[in-house]
Amino acid sequence: MNTIRLSAAQAMVRYLVNQYVETEVGDELPLFAGVWAIFGHGNVAGIGEALYQVKDQLPTYRGHNEQSMALAATAFAKAKQRQQVMVATSSIGPGATNMITAAGVAHVNRLPLLLIPGDVFASAQPDPVLQQAENFADGNMSVNDGFRPVSRYFHRITRPEQLINALPRAMVALTDPALCGPATISVCQDVQSLAFDFPEHMFNKRVWHLRRQGPDKLELASACETLMNAQKPIIVAGGGVRYSFAEATLRAFAEQHQIPVVETQAGKSSLLAEHPLNAGAVGVTGVTSANTLAAQADVVLAVGTRLQDFISASNTLFKGQVIQLNVQPMDAIKYRAMSLHSDAREGLLCLTAGIGDYVSPQAWGREVKDAIAAWQTEAEAILAADDSKTLPSDAQVISAVNQRVADNAVVVAAAGSLPAELHKHWRCAQVGGYHLEYGYSCMGYEICGGVGVKQACPDREVVVMVGDGSYMMMNSDVATAVSLGLQMTIVVLDNRGFSCINRLQMATGGANFNNLLEHTYNKGLANIDFAGHARAMGAHAVHVDNVGELKQAVTDARQRAGVSVVVIDTDPLTASPGGAYWEVEVPEVSERESVVAKHHEWVAQRKAQRGY
Repeated sequence: MNTIRLSAAQAMVRYLVNQYVETEVGDELPLFAGVWAIFGHGNVAGIGEALYQVKDQLPTYRGHNEQSMALAATAFAKAKQRQQVMVATSSIGPGATNMITAAGVAHVNRLPLLLIPGDVFASAQPDPVLQQAENFADGNMSVNDGFRPVSRYFHRITRPEQLINALPRAMVALTDPALCGPATISVCQDVQSLAFDFPEHMFNKRVWHLRRQGPDKLELASACETLMNAQKPIIVAGGGVRYSFAEATLRAFAEQHQIPVVETQAGKSSLLAEHPLNAGAVGVTGVTSANTLAAQADVVLAVGTRLQDFISASNTLFKGQVIQLNVQPMDAIKYRAMSLHSDAREGLLCLTAGIGDYVSPQAWGREVKDAIAAWQTEAEAILAADDSKTLPSDAQVISAVNQRVADNAVVVAAAGSLPAELHKHWRCAQVGGYHLEYGYSCMGYEICGGVGVKQACPDREVVVMVGDGSYMMMNSDVATAVSLGLQMTIVVLDNRGFSCINRLQMATGGANFNNLLEHTYNKGLANIDFAGHARAMGAHAVHVDNVGELKQAVTDARQRAGVSVVVIDTDPLTASPGGAYWEVEVPEVSERESVVAKHHEWVAQRKAQRGY
């Protein structure tokens, strides 16, 4: 066997540059599109030197925060529909633990992300080293063990030759549709620089493909029989539709069998907003049309979704038989579902062949049409902007931005008030125009997520919508976007606090407390000049006073190179009606009668959960 002598870090990097992917359209691309890195004493000498040697093959980008650079990498993978992956590497200690939140985002959203944090010395001779947290009960533990619960695959490298097995296993976690999620290769800092005679075949080119598993015959037969007897069927489109590249197949299936489609956050834009069978957003952040139809449906075909509580309305929304078409068997059995374990596209193709000329009843079609029309009328009233009003609602701001972006625009957002309003009101003109991180609901994802989306889709317009709370949590990627020369627009909605959770606080009978700035302990409210702050990081930034000025600012930003930030003040208390029940634990005992009343209300609603 021929060997080549390399350091562990050199071997790891050489392995990465020889991994390729065959895309859905037949192109062959490097599997790893780049590395986000903040160097420190735990990775600069080993991994940093190795990355320098391949900088023309595997570009390295410098972030300003380890969490945000890993989030940018996660957003890149989501925008690429999991066809390409990025890497994030850090030093030990706080640099590493900063990335754990990003690992949680990738894990929950089933997105590939390779994390390479530095770790303590394998030799343990200089221990404790700078930034090492000692565990007096376990000498083998480091803070990097925190990656274990949020990694699909975790391996601490204490000898160079462990990479021979660890790296292929990590590739499986990154590329397998059912297992897909973050892989963490935690490399002890002294091991990074140790040399070993690695087998040359380890560095042979390997091309990975999207594995498409078809359904089991018995499961398929049961699903087909159930669908053919359906009087009021619906389809729930989840993120698996997009990761399977099944958008066209979904549209054809819905049209052929005249079945309405409702959308999860991850599945939104699989079917365009203007399609007559698109009944809109479903669940807690959903609209009346989708939720009314979902509650009436006797068969629910859930495609590529884990049906978390925001979609299922905490297990109260779907009354009919659920068919779970999902590539992950653990997801396919959720919600007391009829399992159809399969790739989304293959499963839909097999279903349509199995149910033949089945078409849902005309009476159901009329109900669907009426429900969609009623919601559109309701939405028009919600979105009607009144510039004479002091503060517009989030929904009105969203509508104004939506009107002025290009057809190919991708909107990026995450936590707070915006996911609910965007889920309801953003209308995508092209597939893939909606990018929300709402599996982990991670505040701070928005701007770095926009960076990742723009890197993945350089030819599409990228518009980030972010509240002032998330902006304050993580805004340094404005400077990152500027330094990378990216063209993107960031709209900051300033409602002076955490308005979404403030409304939940009020809805559960609580007092206004510690959410909006005016209800916090302070000796003077901060009047933050967000536009001035963004300008200080190199962006073009303006503050606008109303929706009319907002529209013009967004139009101007499209014509301008670089990063544009538009700030507008918004109403923190107004939210669109609709949605569905969401179980939130309310205290059974309280000095406040309003809290106790809400507790009894929540208990009564909980009785509608399936299984009670």
